Amino acid sequence: MSLRRLVLTFERDATTIRALYCTKTGPNPGTKARAREVTELATSGLREALAALEGRVDVVGESGFETREDVVVVERREAV
Repeated sequence: MSLRRLVLTFERDATTIRALYCTKTGPNPGTKARAREVTELATSGLREALAALEGRVDVVGESGFETREDVVVVERREAV
């Protein structure tokens, strides 16, 4: 597995996290294993991004991967 991009969208009652990543596993979006996989990737990606903000930040872009994008919605604590 390889995380390629995280996109965070902050809404009124939730935060949407779009995780774009490469994987060798099959296309089964309803499995607990896939939910765990994308959650772990998003968590590690956010930690890495926070650490990177402490140093030099360069803006770059790239596209054209043979990958997939999953959407994860995380409710804000104050909304629960």
